[in-house]
Amino acid sequence: MRDTWTEIEPGTRVVVAMSGGVDSSVAAAILAERGCEVIGVTMKNFCYSAVPEEHADAACCSLEAIEDARSVAREVGFVHHVLDFEGPFREAVLDPFVAEYAAGRTPNPCVRCNRYVRFPRLWTKARLLGAEFVATGHYARAIRGADGAVELLRPADRAKDQTFYLWGLTRPLLERALFPLGDATKEEVREKARGLGLRVAGKVESQDICFIPDGDLAGFLTRRVAERADLAAERFGPGPIVDESGAVVGEHSGSGFFTVGQRRGLGLAGFDEPRYVTAIEERNTLVVGPEDDLFRDGLVAEEVNWLSDRPKDPFRAEAQVRYRSEPVDAGIEPGEGREATVRFDEPVRAIAPGQSVVFYDGERVLGGGTIARAID
Repeated sequence: MRDTWTEIEPGTRVVVAMSGGVDSSVAAAILAERGCEVIGVTMKNFCYSAVPEEHADAACCSLEAIEDARSVAREVGFVHHVLDFEGPFREAVLDPFVAEYAAGRTPNPCVRCNRYVRFPRLWTKARLLGAEFVATGHYARAIRGADGAVELLRPADRAKDQTFYLWGLTRPLLERALFPLGDATKEEVREKARGLGLRVAGKVESQDICFIPDGDLAGFLTRRVAERADLAAERFGPGPIVDESGAVVGEHSGSGFFTVGQRRGLGLAGFDEPRYVTAIEERNTLVVGPEDDLFRDGLVAEEVNWLSDRPKDPFRAEAQVRYRSEPVDAGIEPGEGREATVRFDEPVRAIAPGQSVVFYDGERVLGGGTIARAID
């Protein structure tokens, strides 16, 4: 099996999503070296006027990021465009992000961006530009199997594996997606950038959500909820903290600022062992308990997307519920519509509704879904 980007013929026109970082820059350079006609595109998804100036350059589509992407295009020798996707991004990512926190869930904006904005919108633009493929700097592999179908696999550098964020791609989009960094390590990518003399070779990666580069999630949510007449602000004000018996043990600053498994910010004292958020309930209530209470036997997933034929019967696979966590052996039962029930072989810690669960068969991504609820 070979990665699909290695099958591309010289002269093939490819649109490359460029964030201004080293990964997407090197992905574009690799394709240009192969003889592809590269068109670099930076997506302008968000206005950063409310972000403190000292943090604005960390954003993926800030003016600084756009200039970095443009400079790489000049240095390597291909054209570069900036596309305004603020409307689609707000509708598909920002508004649901705020609404999920207001509902007591913990969303994954990168999954929604890839699923509803980055890949489909860029592919639409690519077709208008006469391009045949869309490439990104994700650490993932798209492999064409013996039957000719393209499968999504983990990359060589497992420490940078980003397949967890790509489970929402449709199969037609996966057929048109290229991941030139799938066989590279992060250090190899930086070394490649240094060898090409790219100004972004040493650029530091942002660890924050791209549209919250200052890391102030609470401030962002507070501002956004105030702008949304359709959302109740109840979860962003003080409310009770209760234990597993329902007894009030404290007060929080807003349940919308917490996630399952969180300990920081609770301000609780007087317990023999630390207390964690075990559930976010109605009426702006946080439930807390000892760490043992975080472990659950399974979950129900919704909005499930399969990257191969939809299974008809229950099957065995590995399931991963957080980006940095290890997958766990599990039984998976497809349900009605786009639901699935997952039963883990051993209890899993801090299953947060709104986050993703991704199904793997070894290196291969089978699909994934959004966690609706944890179950025992």
